Amino acid sequence: MSENQQQKPITGRIFNIQYFCVHDGPGIRTTVFLKGCPLRCLWCHNPEGIQRRNHLSYNARKCIHCGTCVQVCPAVHKMIDGKHTVNRNACTNKGDCVAACPAKALETVGRDVTVQEIVAEVMREKRYYEGSRGGVTVSGGEPAMQPEFLLDLVREIKKEGVHIALESSGMCDYRVYESVLPYVDLFLYDCKETDPELHKKFTGVDNRLILENLRRLYAARAVILLRCPVVKGLNDREDHFKNLAALSRELPDLMGIEILPYHKLGASKAELMGLDPQEEYEQIPREESDKWTEAVRSFGGQVYAVS
Repeated sequence: MSENQQQKPITGRIFNIQYFCVHDGPGIRTTVFLKGCPLRCLWCHNPEGIQRRNHLSYNARKCIHCGTCVQVCPAVHKMIDGKHTVNRNACTNKGDCVAACPAKALETVGRDVTVQEIVAEVMREKRYYEGSRGGVTVSGGEPAMQPEFLLDLVREIKKEGVHIALESSGMCDYRVYESVLPYVDLFLYDCKETDPELHKKFTGVDNRLILENLRRLYAARAVILLRCPVVKGLNDREDHFKNLAALSRELPDLMGIEILPYHKLGASKAELMGLDPQEEYEQIPREESDKWTEAVRSFGGQVYAVS
C-alpha cells in the first residue's frame, strides 16, 4: 500500500446531524445518524437511514409543478397529466435537480463526509456538552454497518474528551463492538422483541444474534441501557414485558430498561423517500406508556427512569 493510500481519510455516509438532543443519552447531545441498516422494522422511525446509498426525497406538498426539474433531469422527473412523477431508480444523486428546484421540494438525503469534518462540526457544541454532562451520540440506521468509519469517528471524538453514546440494534458482527468498546461510554441497545419468531416477523430477522451480542457486551463490562420500542398491537404483551424483566434480572448491572412508545414520524418520511407505504400504528398517550413501564417493573425488571 502506498503512502498516499495509507493517508487517505476514511469517509462515511450520514443522513443527518441533530443538535441539542436530550433523549439520546445523558445531558445535551449532538446525534450523528449513519446510513445503512440490516433490519426492516415495521414501525421504523428513520426510514431514510435504511439504504446505504444516498436517496432523493420529494415533497409533493411543496411542489409547484413548474417543470424545472424535468428540464434538468428528464430521466428521473416527468410531468404526466399535470402530475409530477419521480423515477428514483434512474437517479445518480448528482443533485442538479435539487439545486434547481425553486420550491425546495427536492432534497438529497445522505452525504459523504470525512471523520475530520464530523469531529469539527460536533465539537462546535463542546461547551454545551461540558455544561450539561452531555456528549455525542452515534446513531442510524445501524452505525455498525460502517465499521471502519465508526471506529475512526468514536476514536477521534474521544480524543476531545467527550462522552460518546452508541445507539445500535445489536444486529452486527460482535467484532465491531469489540473494536469501539474502549471509546464508547454508553451503549443504547435496542431490544425490539423478546420472542425470536415475532422479532423476525416485525424486523425481518430473529433476535438470537442480538441477544448473544448483548450478553457478550455485558460480560465485557460495557455500560448498557436497554431501549425497548413498544408498538400497541404488536409487542405490548405481558409475556414480552415479563421477558424484558427476566433479561434485566439476568444482567443486573444494566443501566436499566427504557420503554419507548411508538411515534408516527416514520410513515411521513417513507412517503417522501418513495419507499413502500409504512403502516401507521396507534400513537398512545404518555399515561399508557407509563403503564407499560410499570408492567416491566412489576415483573421485577430494573426500569430506567426518564424525567
